[in-house]
Amino acid sequence: MTIRIGILGYGNLGKGVEYAVRQNDDMTLAAVFTRRDPASVKIMTEGVPVYSVNDAPAHASEIDVLILCGGSANDLPVQTPEFAKYFNVIDSFDTHAKIPQHFENVDKAAKASGKVGIISIGWDPGLFSLMRMYGNAVLPEGSDYTFWGKGVSQGHSDAIRRVKGVKNGKQYTIPVESALERVRNGENPVLTTREKHTRECFVVPEEGADLAQIEKDIKEMPNYFADYDTTVHFITEEELLRDHSGIPHGGFVIRTGKTGENSSNNHVIEFSLKLDSNPEFTSSVIIAFARAAYRLNKEGACGCKTIFDIPPAYLCRQSGDELRAHML
Repeated sequence: MTIRIGILGYGNLGKGVEYAVRQNDDMTLAAVFTRRDPASVKIMTEGVPVYSVNDAPAHASEIDVLILCGGSANDLPVQTPEFAKYFNVIDSFDTHAKIPQHFENVDKAAKASGKVGIISIGWDPGLFSLMRMYGNAVLPEGSDYTFWGKGVSQGHSDAIRRVKGVKNGKQYTIPVESALERVRNGENPVLTTREKHTRECFVVPEEGADLAQIEKDIKEMPNYFADYDTTVHFITEEELLRDHSGIPHGGFVIRTGKTGENSSNNHVIEFSLKLDSNPEFTSSVIIAFARAAYRLNKEGACGCKTIFDIPPAYLCRQSGDELRAHML
């Protein structure tokens, strides 16, 4: 059986999903839905139709799993419960504090329609969430640490581009190496926000802009930079395109813990990612969970799920016999 995938939203994540479908020969791209003029959207897969997002419900019978590639701030809170009325859906909702409410909204819609909705799939939330859960289950007496980077923070990059006098810019989140080493050494440090990460900004100023004011506005920006040691570099548009056109990211999840008599033995669990393309890797994770959503729904499951609820075997093309023979 070939799983028919639909993509809603054709930005960096949507394009990544299209690439990922190509690498999974039990899947095919059935349709792309867009809020733009469909005639203006050129996709890579020949023969696949592009429709208006408003026409998506009319094509529900042609799609097994719809991948929602919108943003967490404004798109997914509305789109995921809405489209769960018609499709099995996957999203990458990443506003951690709002996940419980998002889950509740999607669960209600998906149970009413008999569909499966899997939310917050990617690497954080996603694979990192799973590693934190495993670490806590295995080492109940211990501490959690998550470091992000070195990588491009798209939200923080957007924030610096909104600063008066900024023409363009990109921001990198960088773990503090000394803090990372203390955690790896099992010291169980209590770390402040400033002690865990630094932020590095590459800014293209508008002609005649006040550079000192731009730097001040960035470094003092609440919720983004004020709590971090931040460095601002002013560069040309050509330098930005030449040296900072990619979207790399990654990070580390570490659980430190103790076992034995008097908790005398120390243990460190570490999971790390180093990604050349954040959206393409996220898309690859999403596609694996699309397979799970399809299988679960075929078995009669419905409602909202998170990465904690999905049996690992449901992500893989291989049968149980093959997994036991080659991966166990």
